[in-house]
Amino acid sequence: MSHNRSAIRSRTLRAALAAGVTGVALAVAPITASAAPRDIGGAGLGDDYFPNYGNSGYDVSRYAIDVNYRPAGDLLTGTTTITAKATQNLRRFNLDFALPVSRVTVNGKVARYNQDDPHELVVTPKNRIRSGQQMTITVEYAGVPSSVEVDGINPWIKTPDGAVALGEPEISAWWYPANDHPQDKARFDVTIRVPSGVEALSNGQLVSRTLSPKGDVWRWRETKPMATYLAFMAIGQYKVTEGTTSKGLPWIYAVPTDNSTTTQRAETDFARTPEVVDYLSSQYGPYPFDAVGDVAPAADFGYALETQTRPVYTRGFWRRGSNMGVVAHEWAHQWWGDSVSVQEWKDIWVNEAFASHAEWLWSEDQGEGTANQLLREYYDGYAADSPMWQVSIADPGRDNVFDAAVYDRGAMSVQALRNRIGSPAFWQLLRTWQAEKRYGNGSVEEFMALAEKLSGEDLDGFFRAWLYDQRKPAATAENGLDFGTAKAAKQTNAQGKTAEKADQRTLQRTRETLDHTHRTLKEAR
Repeated sequence: MSHNRSAIRSRTLRAALAAGVTGVALAVAPITASAAPRDIGGAGLGDDYFPNYGNSGYDVSRYAIDVNYRPAGDLLTGTTTITAKATQNLRRFNLDFALPVSRVTVNGKVARYNQDDPHELVVTPKNRIRSGQQMTITVEYAGVPSSVEVDGINPWIKTPDGAVALGEPEISAWWYPANDHPQDKARFDVTIRVPSGVEALSNGQLVSRTLSPKGDVWRWRETKPMATYLAFMAIGQYKVTEGTTSKGLPWIYAVPTDNSTTTQRAETDFARTPEVVDYLSSQYGPYPFDAVGDVAPAADFGYALETQTRPVYTRGFWRRGSNMGVVAHEWAHQWWGDSVSVQEWKDIWVNEAFASHAEWLWSEDQGEGTANQLLREYYDGYAADSPMWQVSIADPGRDNVFDAAVYDRGAMSVQALRNRIGSPAFWQLLRTWQAEKRYGNGSVEEFMALAEKLSGEDLDGFFRAWLYDQRKPAATAENGLDFGTAKAAKQTNAQGKTAEKADQRTLQRTRETLDHTHRTLKEAR
């Protein structure tokens, strides 16, 4: 396992789950990269956990990806054109990419390049790029993604009838070159060329679909800023359903053509996605994107991922029955993770804690158990010596980015915060965070500061107990665990509606569904 290119990436990271600010700025100041000559872009942004992820020296505004995929041989041929602006003088810069490259041009002129590092494409333009200058970088490439490993890891998912490009914290290197860190968001145009009769899904709106006996062409466009790991591609035999939501958004979801029981259950739940989006919009603020949808490939890969505008799920989530909890989780990520992304990967709590808490909010809204009932279930269910309490979820460490504690302890911490500061302040906090950080990035420290500012309370002890201490938080009012306080007893949603408790039998069914999701994730190990 390399320190710079850890073997815990993409599918392996996801499979390791034990359970399951200013205005509309489109980018934030980059992490300071390691020292490099002033006219050479850095290989990495200096992320605490993944130092070599991303690159310094430029900001990307758009990716135009054009790939041709042949499922029979898993052969991917592509041309990606990157529009970027130099943030320093550049005689050389890096892109994150793992497939074999055949040609690179910068501003229309052939550039020299090397791939001595299996995950780095080092580009030397014919002419030096000045700071502030626009760059158009075109990369031509071809390879078999399933055969390419970096540090022994390959996130590419080969399916019986195609493939899925999917992974966190990275996947782009297996299908398009990029500046692969959430800090450098961009807009995307994705063109996928496949054999006739094969479906090809990606993010955003379906711009066009051209069908021909010689091959089909699917063109997708994501018009809002998107982190590179959130771009996906799913190719295979799918039943694709298209429509429009009540809010006028284009709605496309896809399931396998096998008509199996799990497929039918997934399809039934996906039909409720607009309902979920409407509910979450009423709690967090306006939906930040301009398309919705879901994809469930014919594959067992053990996780779901919040790919922007169109989450992707393993079919195993529906083996037991309906699973609207996992749908609510992935759609909450459209706010918590997609619109507002991590500043660094250590800030994963801001993504996963709130998405996990959304499962409880959905349960509360549906009368299947309030968030406080579920907080009690989980808090009481983990003994004081459980590993759950041994991870500092505000900075869990590289090997624990997707540990169960980030999810379950994370959800508990969010609900406890709701109890501590009261529902009105809680909803003001969540909606303000989303409005101020929209399409940008945020850190745990920034969230804590905003919580104190808006609530008017000193929350140092609360956050220390829930996010940093390696022991079970004491059941006190300060920690949001005294359910008899006025703030905890009167829980309301963002519209002031009071939460109604579920009976024990209903609550138990909800807990069983949540536990099934966690078991599905564990089985991926």
